Amino acid sequence: MGSLPHVVEDCHGIVQIFSDGSIYRHENIDFSPFPVNDDGSVVWKDYCYNKHHNLHLRIYQPTTTVTTAAAGKLPVIFFFHGGGFCLGSFSWPNFHNCCLRLSSALNVILVAPDYRLAPEHRLPAAFDDSVDALKWLQKVAGDSSGGGVVVDCFDFDKVFITGDSSGGNIAHYLAVRFGPGSPEISPVKIRGYVLMAPFFGGKERTVSEAEGLPEKLLTVELLDTFWRMALPVGEKQDHPFANPLGRDSPNLELVKLDPILIMVGGSELMRDRVKLYADRLKEVGKIVRYVEYDGKQHGFFSNEPYSDVSDSVLNLIKNFMLENSS
Repeated sequence: MGSLPHVVEDCHGIVQIFSDGSIYRHENIDFSPFPVNDDGSVVWKDYCYNKHHNLHLRIYQPTTTVTTAAAGKLPVIFFFHGGGFCLGSFSWPNFHNCCLRLSSALNVILVAPDYRLAPEHRLPAAFDDSVDALKWLQKVAGDSSGGGVVVDCFDFDKVFITGDSSGGNIAHYLAVRFGPGSPEISPVKIRGYVLMAPFFGGKERTVSEAEGLPEKLLTVELLDTFWRMALPVGEKQDHPFANPLGRDSPNLELVKLDPILIMVGGSELMRDRVKLYADRLKEVGKIVRYVEYDGKQHGFFSNEPYSDVSDSVLNLIKNFMLENSS
């Protein structure tokens, strides 16, 4: 008799890969640390943007635009959630709170897509889905009926892409994929990208990875687990999906990019890797701003959108949008 399958990869017990290749995903997660903070200033509705993969997105809209006919058009923000490409959904209360806060405080239409998760769907599945979500918005913009979406308040000429952690990695991918002004998805026009502690990797450890203290949510071992689960089987962390500065990644000096805002916590294990990315963009002449929040750990805004630094983050994003809207 052969031995029973045993766990070979484990992500907090939520996702596990067994020795026979089977995958277990635990759906009953304790979200009690993240009570929903809904003050009624935003309404939302879910839509299917990819029937083949049964993928949905949630559109958030400030109530003022619903109740006031003369409210005018609002910028559109896409928010791609984090979770190491293996976890997460817009329906998770931490990300739902984050989207409520962004939509209300910035007075924007916010679109939060889900995407296929690894290890069931390894990269580039999440990247492909992010492109599909934007092309869905393009179809909505070009449909006189809005494809069932009320688009009267959507300013398709002012679209910004925001991503947290793995969502920040997705935002980088989209910036490279679509280029300045995103002509491929016209009349949707992307004006800029906001990367919140983007989840990048690399074979060589940075100082903050090698010497930093474990965070509340992350350890270096967990980061490695995410990559082993998310990358194509057998690939390492210098793969272009993980390392934007890797040997086989697109040459950022030759790639034209929209403006990029990057923020990271000063106590994050990934801090140095994110800074290396920002410094490289600056070196090759890209429009980029890098902001570091002292003492903050991973998820400091997305998991705590009403924390002591949230107003600073929101003002940063608001100014970035204003600077890149003309």
